Amino acid sequence: MTTTVPEATPLPATMRASVMTGVGQLRIEDRPVPAPGAHQVLVEVAAVGVCGSDVHYYRHGRIGDFVVESPMILGHELSGRIAAVGEAVDPSRIGQRVAVEPQFPCRRCRQCTAGRYNLCPQMKFYATPPIDGAFCRYVIVDTEMAHAVPDSISDDAAALLEPLSVAITTMRKAQVAPGSSILIAGAGPIGVICAQAARAYGAARIVVSDLLASRRAQALRFGATEVLDPAAEDVAALDPQVDAFVDASGAAPAVVSGIRAVGPAGRVVLVGMGADDVTLPVAYIQNMEITLTGVFRYTDTWPAAIHLAASGAVDLDAMVTGRFDLEHVGQALDSDTDPDSLKSIVTPN
Repeated sequence: MTTTVPEATPLPATMRASVMTGVGQLRIEDRPVPAPGAHQVLVEVAAVGVCGSDVHYYRHGRIGDFVVESPMILGHELSGRIAAVGEAVDPSRIGQRVAVEPQFPCRRCRQCTAGRYNLCPQMKFYATPPIDGAFCRYVIVDTEMAHAVPDSISDDAAALLEPLSVAITTMRKAQVAPGSSILIAGAGPIGVICAQAARAYGAARIVVSDLLASRRAQALRFGATEVLDPAAEDVAALDPQVDAFVDASGAAPAVVSGIRAVGPAGRVVLVGMGADDVTLPVAYIQNMEITLTGVFRYTDTWPAAIHLAASGAVDLDAMVTGRFDLEHVGQALDSDTDPDSLKSIVTPN
């Protein structure tokens, strides 16, 4: 039994969805509106951010071992309104505005019980094959993964709490603290949101490198204290060296030069998607006792993300550079070819 919205606003039986049917291929389909399980909620989607992983699946049909083998709905950065709840969920949640944490961990494995549910081997994640995403009108999610947001946060910003969560995880791993210094390679969406997060966490020096002048200028508007052109300047010779380096580019040369720009006992965090294998300066890492790690999604970041957005410490609305409806999801996915594009938003309704 499912508790639904009041009879005055009944739920439809079907919904429109933008479905990826093959590499570079999308079509609008009618899909059944999913029914929430006992501990789940049904969310009417308000806004969906376009992520680099969506673009990668669309253009290449795979990311590493994750392969699109059947039609799939893309999109995992989303916000909306709770339209129905499962029988074990408080019906007062109906109508609540939420930002969705788009993952379904098993909650029982060693990683989950250790508090690392992002590494759950049984994880089901929106828009990761074969799980459908949010380029549609309705989605279901476990109730605790639907985070209530205040009215001071727009639907667009609530959707972008997901990439902000990646940045928060990155800052935690980089141990960014008041007065620290950080180098970020890549001034795309994740690089820019990391620059904003670094500023919010108190970093005094935020250096961003990018090959494009327009993106370097963009980084300065979003918190960078200085920018570098890696084609004209030796990033590895950065002086003084930084406490932490974040790669948000996925480019092997940027990874190597960034590592060499880190001082003794510094931290390196790899976020960008690039080559599966990169040759690293192992002797430098050893001799400098540098800690190197990666980021795979996030754990318990939404409360911090909501605070940063609501307080104005991070400006997510300013990152939105394009809006598209379901009929133009293909254009949204291709919007990254414009160097001035940061975040595109799809609105399913």
